[in-house]
Amino acid sequence: MGTVLAFDFGEKRTGVAVGETALGQAHPLTVIKAGVDDERLAAIARLVKEWQPELLLVGHPTHADGTAHEMTARARAFSLALRERFGLPVQEADERLTSLDAENRLRESGRNAKTMKPMLDAVAAQLILQTWFDFPHDLSSTALPNLAPA
Repeated sequence: MGTVLAFDFGEKRTGVAVGETALGQAHPLTVIKAGVDDERLAAIARLVKEWQPELLLVGHPTHADGTAHEMTARARAFSLALRERFGLPVQEADERLTSLDAENRLRESGRNAKTMKPMLDAVAAQLILQTWFDFPHDLSSTALPNLAPA
């Protein structure tokens, strides 16, 4: 398929990861620090131009039991905005516990809360993408493969 950009959407920070489907290996890329949608989308436009992805993957936040919460709807709106703006396929992937897992991994690498904060969201996006690479056949990890407005 090609390059995939993955996003761990947040209202203040959005983590971004990149990977190639042929390699199946995700890498943290950057954190977009923008609370305004126009600024966030402009930063993503630069990444799309640079990386030329075939697919955009957005973490789908839910409670631990899989039920939706406030950020679920915001992430869905973000997914729809990406699809509309870039005309690329957009999929959503389960992101439960990825931020906690990212924090644990960074702590194990010797980082403290202060030094891990700048990269936490990018590592969470990496984990979202790596899980998608590892289990692409699992339909529960790719909610809404043909994302359309609700």
